[in-house]
Amino acid sequence: MTYQGVLTKMETEFSSPIQYYLVFESDFINMNQLLGKTISMEFVKYQCLNCGLDKPIFRQGYDKQCFYDVAQAGDWIMRPELSTAHLGQEDRDLEYEKRVQLQPHIVYLANSSNVKVGVTRKTQVPTRWIDQGAHEALEIVEVPNRYLAGVTEVALKSFVADKTNWRKMLKNDIEDENLVEWRDKLIDYVPDEAKAYIIESNSETHIDFPVMQYPEKPKSLNIKKELNYTGKLVGIKGQYLIFEDQTVFNVRSNEGLVVRINVN
Repeated sequence: MTYQGVLTKMETEFSSPIQYYLVFESDFINMNQLLGKTISMEFVKYQCLNCGLDKPIFRQGYDKQCFYDVAQAGDWIMRPELSTAHLGQEDRDLEYEKRVQLQPHIVYLANSSNVKVGVTRKTQVPTRWIDQGAHEALEIVEVPNRYLAGVTEVALKSFVADKTNWRKMLKNDIEDENLVEWRDKLIDYVPDEAKAYIIESNSETHIDFPVMQYPEKPKSLNIKKELNYTGKLVGIKGQYLIFEDQTVFNVRSNEGLVVRINVN
């Protein structure tokens, strides 16, 4: 069976294990059903997620011009502490920024390759943790806007990581951590303006990924360079497809690429 479409990050369903869906314009694939099967992938062209044109993708699924124009790629996306909608100040599109920034946000601890601190909209729990390949996570602060979440993350990342080691995560080279104990150690460092929003009592969320075999030495597939790839799918974790020959493919980092997928 053959599918073709522009890549966007896989949709997920929180179950045990996580269910993954690759969604195209007029079709979708339940990727869990492809575990153990041979998949061929071919790069077809680019398709910017904003303008739809066949122009080289720069970042986050957008061509260079769109990346610097669209509200969805503002600096506050990656750096929440730069959010200004709560002040009524526009970055690129104030109405969009109000919709996204002025809603409840969670500051959390997650363990994917190590314990890290992160920020997400409340509506994106537990999706954000799944996308990062975290096997356990815990909400520690719930604030009313993105700015407060951002300044809290900045304060806490002086004491805990804010990045995931993707190779370690994919190798499953991880240890279980007591995130409640981590929270108790960190809450003294929450900024004064966010202290009222500390979540005093909750429990870890545990996440089970559909992986038959973890790679010992994961090697990343550059489908734009290779143009074609064929391999047996043996796992899915975070936004990565894991193949038997230890090749891994990050779907999210290849957003905006049109691919043709054949399932043997």
